[in-house]
Amino acid sequence: MLMLVNCSNCHTPLQLPPGAQSIRCAICHAITRIAQPRSLQPPPSTHPPYGAAPSMAPSPYNHAPPGPSPSFHGRKRAVICGITYKNSRHELKGCITDAKCMKYLLANRFNFPESSTLMLTEEETDPYRRPTKNNIRMALYWLVQGCQPGDSLVFHYSGHGSQQRNYTGDEVDGYDETLCPLDFQTQGMIVDDEINATIVRPLPSGVKLHAIIDACHSGTVLDLPYLCRMDRDGRYVWEDHRPRTGMWKGSNGGEVISFSGCDDDQTSADTSVLSRITSTGAMTYSFIQAIERGHGATYGAMLNAMRSTIRNTDDGLGGGGIVTSLLTMLLTGGSGGGLRQEPQLTANEPFDVYAKPFSL
Repeated sequence: MLMLVNCSNCHTPLQLPPGAQSIRCAICHAITRIAQPRSLQPPPSTHPPYGAAPSMAPSPYNHAPPGPSPSFHGRKRAVICGITYKNSRHELKGCITDAKCMKYLLANRFNFPESSTLMLTEEETDPYRRPTKNNIRMALYWLVQGCQPGDSLVFHYSGHGSQQRNYTGDEVDGYDETLCPLDFQTQGMIVDDEINATIVRPLPSGVKLHAIIDACHSGTVLDLPYLCRMDRDGRYVWEDHRPRTGMWKGSNGGEVISFSGCDDDQTSADTSVLSRITSTGAMTYSFIQAIERGHGATYGAMLNAMRSTIRNTDDGLGGGGIVTSLLTMLLTGGSGGGLRQEPQLTANEPFDVYAKPFSL
């Protein structure tokens, strides 16, 4: 019988091995002494973030590497995930670069403490910082655990995204959106219902969460109730994506806003066309560029600037020439005129995108 205890420091749910008297958290490394463990019960949601693990699978928490427990008591907290799927047929080039750039941006522009930022990439030596399905799940739990009014949380993901048929009737287009962890071929993908149940629905009043998702089919990957449908002239309307089943996909009073790389039926580019130096995710690059170039005053200005950068890959980026034009044609299937993706904005509540100041 699996048992569940909460970490005494960061409150992450930990699976307790039979007979254990203490357990070390894989996220913050704090040791929790066991008093009265309780049976593992799934969270009260239609799609529990954690199912029961197979009985034959050894618990990873017995073997967490030693080390001091970092402090997670700041007002800002971030999970940054970059996956390249190295040496596989799904390999990407720019995702770890995206993760490093996002960490730098959050630390130096928005004062996110390093001790409150979890990086999950294939370059991490800690086995619990590799972007596997279980580690990403644990990191998302940690992100929202113990948050209080005034806190600002960020989830950045750069990697593959996909879709799968939805049979419950809670998707307008009939498909669930998914993120693909490093081990998705053996462990499966992380579905939008789970992401919503883990980091959206529990979020209390006064807490702010931003998701920055650079992946294919990522438009509504947080399953938020409203999508900002904006045309090329900047005019917009909020589309209602609340499920016909009546299930609530918003927060518990907190503010949740997501920037994603493209619409649900589009793909996101992993390309060197934009930076001219190294491969990056087009969405992450355009997000950082919008801030660095002073276009981050409001959410509407951010979205327009991001779309403009991607749409006009030769404008204001130091020339380009025939090589960039050829690369762009390859990426867009010969269409020219920029990359074929449009960043999207979704939220738990509609708002005036040109009046609301952008801040992390």
